[in-house]
Amino acid sequence: MQPLQDDLQVRWWNLEARLVERFGKKPDMETILFLIGVQEFGDLRKKFSKEEKQDLMHIAVCTLFGQSGYYRLDRVDEQGWPHFVQLKALPEMGLVEQENFLKDHILLYFDNAEIGEEPDII
Repeated sequence: MQPLQDDLQVRWWNLEARLVERFGKKPDMETILFLIGVQEFGDLRKKFSKEEKQDLMHIAVCTLFGQSGYYRLDRVDEQGWPHFVQLKALPEMGLVEQENFLKDHILLYFDNAEIGEEPDII
């Protein structure tokens, strides 16, 4: 399974390079999740509380895993925050597998961006 792992790593490095080009530094996983969450939430304000930042990362995770049918958008509340429902359990994996599973979904998210371009803020 090494070639698949190598392909994932090469694709991940390419994404990191694009993000470094865009932001001037390499973002960590939390930052990438935060950026996806802001993109999906659609509010580009400059300041979010610590709790809101956690909520934005949750939005990102649900959106990412929604691509594979694990979550779906249930509703958007009065303040514009999306709420998701889990449709099936995530597979049990070790830490490395979990990280690769998340990376693969992040890469899919960027691959599926409209017209092959990066999402608006990313």
